[in-house]
Amino acid sequence: MNEQNEPMSIRNDLAQRVQEKLGQNVYLCYQCVKCSSGCPVGAFFDWQPNQIMRAVQLGQEDIALASQTPWLCAACQTCTTRCPQNLDINGIMEFLTREAVERGLPSPVPQVDDFNKAFMREVRLWGRAYEPGLMAEYMLRHPSSLLEDRELFTGMLKKRKVAIMPKLGRPPRKVKRVAGASKAVAYYPGCSLHSTAVEFNESATAVSTTLGLQLIEPKGWVCCGSSAAHKLDPERATHLPMENLALIEQSGFKEVTMPCAACFNRHKAAQYEMRHDAQHKADVDAANGYAYQDSVRVSTLTETIHKHVGTEEIAKRIEKPLDALNVVTYYGCLLTRPPQVTEAEHPENPTDMDELLAAAGANVQDWSYKTQCCGAAHSLTRPDIVLSLSSDLIRHAREVEADVIAVACPLCHMNLDARQAQMNLDAPMPIMYFTQLLAIALGLPEKTAVLHKNLVDPRPLLREKELL
Repeated sequence: MNEQNEPMSIRNDLAQRVQEKLGQNVYLCYQCVKCSSGCPVGAFFDWQPNQIMRAVQLGQEDIALASQTPWLCAACQTCTTRCPQNLDINGIMEFLTREAVERGLPSPVPQVDDFNKAFMREVRLWGRAYEPGLMAEYMLRHPSSLLEDRELFTGMLKKRKVAIMPKLGRPPRKVKRVAGASKAVAYYPGCSLHSTAVEFNESATAVSTTLGLQLIEPKGWVCCGSSAAHKLDPERATHLPMENLALIEQSGFKEVTMPCAACFNRHKAAQYEMRHDAQHKADVDAANGYAYQDSVRVSTLTETIHKHVGTEEIAKRIEKPLDALNVVTYYGCLLTRPPQVTEAEHPENPTDMDELLAAAGANVQDWSYKTQCCGAAHSLTRPDIVLSLSSDLIRHAREVEADVIAVACPLCHMNLDARQAQMNLDAPMPIMYFTQLLAIALGLPEKTAVLHKNLVDPRPLLREKELL
């Protein structure tokens, strides 16, 4: 018989492993192709997500475990959000990378594997991500990245956006209640806001203070693990956020706000896991030495300001209306997706940031790219992906005549702001944290907006619009 006519054997070993580890039944997938049609990184894959799902269904491990696709998945959660069968396709992709590593298979995208391992080493060492150490190890393994990204690194060094020394994160052995915690909101800045996104940190705290919103940063918080933990070690991906939530709850807070989209998403994912897996919660509680009561609300910074201050109060306090600025709001992937985890009311069309900036007088333009991925997961590992996705976003913002893109995530800001020198753009586009815009509108001193830290300097535009 001709080999082409040989019957194909179907094995369900890999599908069973997915079921055992994730509780996901891959046979529910009926190839609607929504995951592939909506994937922002699909152009860079060797196999599309629906094809990987089919390979898992058929037991084609030579495809599923050797493909670049799971490694290049940007973890934007678009596929998981849009799957009509409620399959966690992003989670399945992450499982496939771990399964390949456990079997000793070489990664088809070694940059991603090396980055994830370096990231988690920094977290184990310091309790937080130490970005200079992470970048140094990655560059030693991939020296060409230094040449490819020399403009980015030079710009960051000139702006002093890199922390020289690491900051240690270790929860105290015995947590004490924080005075005033019941009337305040815990503030979890995440690793980036103490280094590459200091302008977000300083403008956020200044705006909150001006609006009468008391934020208190708990001492001893640790890194959330970001995407690296989910790909490498799902236990750490849950334990790290739960250490923080246990610390915050024991300190007496009822709410924590998280400016970083990745931090917000990882803590919400950990909460979701604890609420839906009693045995896992018991294991995590035992490891932390504390039975988490699930009394802490995890919020984005836009949610927190919206809820505790409100647009009417903001409008009353505006001293320099932003009515000369056309602004588009960019939320990125992880502030809203997947909605069953983030509890976002409108995951594809969020409006919190729009309403806050409209209250400050800005002309908020409608556009279709609020939650499109910028490729943040590949900032160091695959800058070609980042440049493609991020430059497209800037061009689309230009199409609706935006002057500024407002963001609420340090990872998005890094890609859209710091990498513009590498994009073939007709003109630079200022990328500003929404808190920087609010600081200006509230009439705060220019230094509180920390505008000099932005690599694309927004000050010439703001002076032209008579806002500075």
